Amino acid sequence: MKRRELANLGFPQGDVLNAALQACAAASEAGVSRDGIRLAAVAVVEDPDAYLTDPIWGTAATRLAAARKHPLPTVALRSDLKYACWGEDIDDQAHQQMRNACRLPVSVAAALMPDAHVGYGLPIGGVLATENAVIPYAVGVDIACRVRMTVFDLPPDRLAAETDRFGKILERETKFGVGGHWRNADRPDHPVMDEDWSVTPTVRELKNLAWEQLGTSGSGNHFVEFGEVEFGANPCNVKPGRYLAVVSHSGSRGAGAKIADRYSRLARDLHPDLPKDLAHLAWLPLGGVGDEYWAAMELMGHYASANHAIIHHKIIRAVGADVLYGIENHHNYAWRETHAGREVIVHRKGATPAGKGVLGYIPGSMIAPGYLVEGLGNPQSLDSASHGAGRRMSRAKARESTRWSHMKALLAERGVTLLSAGLDESPHAYKDIEEVMNAQAALVRRVAKFTPRIVKMAPEGERPED
Repeated sequence: MKRRELANLGFPQGDVLNAALQACAAASEAGVSRDGIRLAAVAVVEDPDAYLTDPIWGTAATRLAAARKHPLPTVALRSDLKYACWGEDIDDQAHQQMRNACRLPVSVAAALMPDAHVGYGLPIGGVLATENAVIPYAVGVDIACRVRMTVFDLPPDRLAAETDRFGKILERETKFGVGGHWRNADRPDHPVMDEDWSVTPTVRELKNLAWEQLGTSGSGNHFVEFGEVEFGANPCNVKPGRYLAVVSHSGSRGAGAKIADRYSRLARDLHPDLPKDLAHLAWLPLGGVGDEYWAAMELMGHYASANHAIIHHKIIRAVGADVLYGIENHHNYAWRETHAGREVIVHRKGATPAGKGVLGYIPGSMIAPGYLVEGLGNPQSLDSASHGAGRRMSRAKARESTRWSHMKALLAERGVTLLSAGLDESPHAYKDIEEVMNAQAALVRRVAKFTPRIVKMAPEGERPED
């Protein structure tokens, strides 16, 4: 039986549920049918005292009986913590998730960015500061997801004149989707694979998967695109003008997702007393098992950065032009920072660092511009800004409400060549990037504007990883 089935029968999360899972496995090995296992589990829940000495169910029964006699105290939740918010086009569910996060006893400060929408646990666009604790689902499933831009010493007019050539570069030098990987001689190498992949047992088991997906992009909203970037006066030491550039967006692929799943389950097991609506906000204590997750998270940060480094190296080599400038910034991560004189753990799930003078890139959609920005260091936002335009509708609704004919017409109108994507990434599924940027004028200032021209994403039908 699965964890959820046992929980629904009445086995509490934590040691009791773990013991029940072990009993199911032992019963299966002993040749008991699935129906027989379920009947035994129901009987144990109804009368655990009758099974205290049972060779298979004894441990689960003992723990269940003890839990009923000495139930865990209800966790003391906060009711006084408020969060700052930028932007008005944010659905009620995202706000409720933010209110839930503020109830955690480990939470000390919070903010919501204008691209916010519903996620698991913490909403996308949510920023949460905690004390001595890290929350896997407040980091996110795609750990250390990021964007990277490379600016070439080339005029952007080359894209229109040589659309076929630049499109073939993206087709040849990138791989997308859940099964995307390089084969044989094309398989890249990077020093990140020489790092310590034995920092946790979970990470050690994922090294081969990570190596197979090295230098590739995920599915969902991940992309690589050529476009034109326009600089005015800027702190980047780039001469004002228009240039050809490439931007990528993806993260730690399958390895990051499996780490997120493993440690979020562990966090929930550690806090079986959390109310159901807060279960995905369960935390891991630093100085304990949280340190194990932290080490895995940091390695995924190095790995996600390596993926982008390989993608850009291959594209730079294919383009064959000098590079004027490069920028990379990430989200879906936790940082040790000091705010209001207090050392805290700042989770930015779908939010990007925007400390004073910190440079970053905020993408729009496949037809909407993105912006190179400089952070203003707003303390109310915990030095954060949005990580993009943000979704205004679910993937399912996006698929239902558009047709390829409409999407192709829109792309043609905006002068965008789309090599591949899913209907769930239709531009109308996203908020207006200009409204998002205006809403966070107190968080960042615009430095340069990027307009996409040739876009590649995972093809239709891929399961989203974002």
